[in-house]
Amino acid sequence: MITVMAITRFATGIVTTGMTRTIAMMDGTTATRIKEREEEMVGLQGKVAIITGAARGIGRASAIEFAREGARVVIADVNEEGLAETEREAGSFSDVTYRVTDVSRAADVKALVDDTIDRFGKLDVLFNNAGVLTPASVVELDEDIWDRTININLKSVYLGCKYAIPHMLSNGGGSIINTGSVNSLVAEPFLPAYCASKGGILMLTKQVALDYAQQNIRVNCICPGWVDTPINNPHADMMGGVDKVLEGIADWQPMGRQGQPREIARVAVFLASDDSSFMTGSAVVADGGMTAK
Repeated sequence: MITVMAITRFATGIVTTGMTRTIAMMDGTTATRIKEREEEMVGLQGKVAIITGAARGIGRASAIEFAREGARVVIADVNEEGLAETEREAGSFSDVTYRVTDVSRAADVKALVDDTIDRFGKLDVLFNNAGVLTPASVVELDEDIWDRTININLKSVYLGCKYAIPHMLSNGGGSIINTGSVNSLVAEPFLPAYCASKGGILMLTKQVALDYAQQNIRVNCICPGWVDTPINNPHADMMGGVDKVLEGIADWQPMGRQGQPREIARVAVFLASDDSSFMTGSAVVADGGMTAK
């Protein structure tokens, strides 16, 4: 008879110790299985990740969750004040540093990746999360807003992949996560540039996944529904304000509430981890049931 501790991993990502239990065993099989399970519960320990759009919202929540799971994280955004706050929050869990980065500029993205390699010696995870949203009809939308939206939302994913993948190949593989949207799958009124960019992100995700599937680089796309993040504020204003949106949200997001940034961040943790090792080219929808209708 031996006594062991029951280890449970909850959806929160926290490993907890449960009640002791006694196991009768004739050989070492049970103990071996327990040891193997404990070894599997490494989260993101040992991994190095870049997260863009990390000054607030889903990016900040993801930096915190990645750090909780043991990853060393480089966060990027144009908002230095927001980055510093994210670094303070996430840095209590792991090694987190920030670099002010315009993800629409090749030189900035290359420098972000190069600095990460110089600091940590490798890159395991790239989370292309930066994004903007400006509502308007296609007739009313200014050309410079179109260009800005495409460059920040879509071009940034191309640039991130372009500069990260060679280092991932040298490291034996990696995981790339791109933030799409339900608008990667279905269109919505008054969001022409946003819908075009998010649809493009999903197709780029699938294309790059095909190119590198046999080289152990996985590429997946998270497609959130309406989440409580600042990017949605202009859209909410167009719809009559956040309170108005929440009054009617059950009509189009069946769970009847906003998603929370941490809920999307936990999906990103899963895709960054080895638990998703057989997934690539996938659209992972976390939308409160919006696209089920």
